[in-house]
Amino acid sequence: MIRIIFCMAAAFILALTLAACAQEEEARTAIQTATVGRTATQAATPASGTGTLQPSTPTPRPETGAPTPTPIPSARILFVSDRDGNDEVYVMNADGTGQSNLTNNPAKEGDPAWSPDGSQIAFVSNRNGNDEIYVINADGTGLTNLTASSTLEGQPAWSPDGSKIAFGWVYEGRYEVHVMNADGTGQTRLTSGPAWDTSPAWSPDGSQIAFVSYSPPGNFEIYVMNPDGTGQANLTNDPEFDLTPTWSPNGSQIAFLSKRDGNYEIYVMNADGTGQTNLTNTPTWDSDQTWSPDGSQLAFDSDRDGNGEVYVMNADGTGLTNLTNDLARDLWAAWSPDGSKIAFVSDRDGNDEIYVMNADGTGQTRLTNNGANDQSPAWVP
Repeated sequence: MIRIIFCMAAAFILALTLAACAQEEEARTAIQTATVGRTATQAATPASGTGTLQPSTPTPRPETGAPTPTPIPSARILFVSDRDGNDEVYVMNADGTGQSNLTNNPAKEGDPAWSPDGSQIAFVSNRNGNDEIYVINADGTGLTNLTASSTLEGQPAWSPDGSKIAFGWVYEGRYEVHVMNADGTGQTRLTSGPAWDTSPAWSPDGSQIAFVSYSPPGNFEIYVMNPDGTGQANLTNDPEFDLTPTWSPNGSQIAFLSKRDGNYEIYVMNADGTGQTNLTNTPTWDSDQTWSPDGSQLAFDSDRDGNGEVYVMNADGTGLTNLTNDLARDLWAAWSPDGSKIAFVSDRDGNDEIYVMNADGTGQTRLTNNGANDQSPAWVP
């Protein structure tokens, strides 16, 4: 019932983790229902890995010319659609006009991420036979394969200044967090050891990277490290699954999903791992949290009304409001940069379409309108 079900990042973790995980069904559920949970005060403890830098060898391959940042109009929305028979990366204006297929390839593409200045898009494609990270200009030109390897790569995450991309890469049979320059050079492994490390997320000031670590047959924990891989610390330190770290806009807190109360709930903690607090406190599933641009609210998905709905609450868990309030499945909330609107996905018309609404839930308007599935909306920064 959450965006993780459709996201390529989930597909990577699901495929890789299940191969090594004795708790197969548990792990699948954990990955597909990521969000935040409960109260606790657990200080960060050092990770077993020390983050030794490991330069890698692949060289980026330009497909149609080196990527040159291209200015684009404000208020645009990136999304993934299978309207052409396979998953492709599209872009449209915020009113739904100007829908354009940027990738236009028979392979499967997804997991798109805007560069901080909105001039480029990193995404994952299997057009060369395995999942690799590509970058393309916002107008669809300058396609370049950044990773160009024979293994699996995914989960691209731009650094706040746009100079680097953190990503997941299968290394010696397990997933590890890597980083590279935005042009694909300088590929370096940040994590090492027996654990599977995934889902990198930069702090807003670029001083830390949060990630999820899984040690078979244990559980998923949220760690942080410096951008060079040093200083790895376990923030959650709990026997249950903790997933999807999401930094607050000012970097002082991290929202996350936890199963420590028996179901997935949205938690928040300080950036050092202290003050872990369950914000949602419901017996059903809450997940897919995203901060408002000013950090005062969190939008998220919940099935507490019997179907997936988009909710919003204050950053302390008060002021809970069902925004979509529809009998269909609504999910995948994405705030506009100014916080005035929220894009989301709904199947109220029989298939997944992208809608937009005001931040208070009024003015719900369908932006896409076709018989295929449109998902993963993301506003240009």
